[in-house]
Amino acid sequence: MARQLSPIMIGKQLDGIWHTGIVVHGAEFFYGGEGIANCTPGGTMLGEPNSIIDLGTTEVNEEIFMEYLSSLGESTYRGNQYHLFEWNCNTFSNEVAQFLTGSRIPAHITDLPAEVLSTPFGQALRPFLDSINVAPQGGNTFNGQYGQR
Repeated sequence: MARQLSPIMIGKQLDGIWHTGIVVHGAEFFYGGEGIANCTPGGTMLGEPNSIIDLGTTEVNEEIFMEYLSSLGESTYRGNQYHLFEWNCNTFSNEVAQFLTGSRIPAHITDLPAEVLSTPFGQALRPFLDSINVAPQGGNTFNGQYGQR
């Protein structure tokens, strides 16, 4: 839908409006309006991913990763801090990817909100979008543990 409507609405072609998560230690972790959540890979309410980007392997073991996620969930990635344009699933995925592998997620994903907001339509739409909390759900809220569903 973004591919079809973006030229008309914002004057430039967008291939999608991306939700990202990180798959590590057998589960997918993502951030949304309920905070950090996890599910089986591809198990968010958005369904199977359109694409998967291999960011490499990690030397971070499961115990250290869970401690790291717990720390993030208690501080910078609580549900009430979610913001569609400025603090979202892509911000989270980018930070976690760097922690795990030293790699970032692609810039065309992290730069998308600023690209949309730089258009007249984005500026007009921003007050409405700022007033709602549109965040992917469909996982288990992360509480320091995870399990496959």
